[in-house]
Amino acid sequence: MDGRAQQVADENFTYPVSAPMYKVGSGPLIVFDEAHNNASTLRGAYAAFGKLLASDGYNVVSSKEKVNYELLQKVSIYVTVNAMYDMEDWDLPARSAFSQGEINDLSNWVADGGSLFLVTDHMPCGAAVNELAGRFGINVMNGFAIRKDGRPEVFSKEKKTLMSNEITSLPGKAIDSIMCWGGTGFIVPPHAHVISVLGDDYRIYLPSHVSQIKKRLSDTIPYISGSGLVNGAYLEFGKGRIVLFGDGAPFSAQLQGVKSEKRGMNHPGATQNAQFLFNIIHWLDRKL
Repeated sequence: MDGRAQQVADENFTYPVSAPMYKVGSGPLIVFDEAHNNASTLRGAYAAFGKLLASDGYNVVSSKEKVNYELLQKVSIYVTVNAMYDMEDWDLPARSAFSQGEINDLSNWVADGGSLFLVTDHMPCGAAVNELAGRFGINVMNGFAIRKDGRPEVFSKEKKTLMSNEITSLPGKAIDSIMCWGGTGFIVPPHAHVISVLGDDYRIYLPSHVSQIKKRLSDTIPYISGSGLVNGAYLEFGKGRIVLFGDGAPFSAQLQGVKSEKRGMNHPGATQNAQFLFNIIHWLDRKL
């Protein structure tokens, strides 16, 4: 997401998969949530996401069904991206996109061994998943994470903004950098493993009305420092696993605006984002 700028899927994006994890169509079921006013869908901004994982052998299907016990029993990995409580109403007060019943079912399913990939973004997405993330001890900010210079960010191990861990330091598939476009930040519990950190270069702006959202947010809007906040983390919860990321763009492949600027895995500066996605899914699938 990026305000309300027009974005379309980049149908020309490809990424070679020389050694798929599974034979085509034989892998576990990944359900992609489209039941919560999701701004990103498998036919839209996340078309490349679905194609990429299918090329790795996974069965990736979208679902317009609300979370329930019966649905989750069929699923190996549940993916929700940019869930919102309302597609149009972004103003405060904040509301959860997931009902208490859905949150109970998802958290119980993860505790019993399920895997959740929770991708969120700037306001109002942070608020929409805050209660769900809170069940796992994570506090998601309902704001806009923006570098002080307004530029996209390449998180890297060299700059110490990308951490070395199971997901980023896999032998032969190590990730040295990932490209992001803002999103939001969050606070994780002590037992979580941090993937990427925001830091002093960032401010998290906290507008109360969508009318305050401009290309460059005004300093009159309340903000907090990005120091101490992360935008990527993973953790175990009971028998299950969770990966949370605070920006939806890195796992998409989009063309944005009248100039069709590349945004996501197709961007020239995001050469490792696709492998990063594979590493995340393989960790959730217990293949790492």
